[in-house]
Amino acid sequence: MRNAFKSAGLVAAAAALVGTLGFAQPAQAAGEAAKPPQMEWSWTGPFGTFDRASAQRGLQVYTQVCASCHGLEQVAYRNLTDIGYTEDQVKEFAAQFEVEDGPNEFGEMFFRPAEPSDKFVSPFPNEQAARSANGGAYPPDLSLIIKNRAHGFGGIGQNFLAMLQIKGFSSGADYMHALLGLGYVDAPEGVDLLPGQWYNEYMPGGAIAMPPPLYPDGVEYEDGTEATVEQQAYDVATFLAWASEPKLEERKQTGVKVLIFLALFTGLLIAVKRQTWADVKKH
Repeated sequence: MRNAFKSAGLVAAAAALVGTLGFAQPAQAAGEAAKPPQMEWSWTGPFGTFDRASAQRGLQVYTQVCASCHGLEQVAYRNLTDIGYTEDQVKEFAAQFEVEDGPNEFGEMFFRPAEPSDKFVSPFPNEQAARSANGGAYPPDLSLIIKNRAHGFGGIGQNFLAMLQIKGFSSGADYMHALLGLGYVDAPEGVDLLPGQWYNEYMPGGAIAMPPPLYPDGVEYEDGTEATVEQQAYDVATFLAWASEPKLEERKQTGVKVLIFLALFTGLLIAVKRQTWADVKKH
């Protein structure tokens, strides 16, 4: 478990993600972003659930590539039990990070190892420090990034469409997968990039202020899965989808129970109605 979440030596790669999620600088010749391909996600459909193995691999990608710049302020370490980790594994993982606590009996703040009840530790103490470390750009928190990046829909609307698997619906997970795993290509003719920019066909405007963050075998998956760029992008999109909707499965289960109850209740009402009108006709 400890080896699976090692992030030392990968800070530079993580810093590259600053521009990925919405802080691209404009190109001198901007164009419309390509539409992300619609992927098959395990959690879609009324009975869909998150792929635990993929989500765990995605946590590795997040920890080793993204976490040095992007936080998960709305997710607590203990929530990781929902994607298949044991309480002991969560404790071990959380203890690798430090959180500020206090004041102590002397009125001073102090640092301690993180506990399962703590939220994911932010990579920066405040927004100013984050901007200073990233050339003025503020790396967004990733807790709700999948919701925020849904094309034209959010919140309940996104969940409803994803459950129904409407053809052509492009979710935030589709966008994240395409941006990280497929989008880095040579700039088309006529598009001039500023120094320090790369071209990504799924980024509005095309220009993005970051190099490609994912590389083949850039993460060593604990389960032995081949870490292609597209696989890493798919897995981190799965993990971030879970982070955005950690109670999605519970809501689906509740919804199915409600639908069953409504169906039975409707049947009962119809039976009562028929019996009532049958008595009326007799009289």
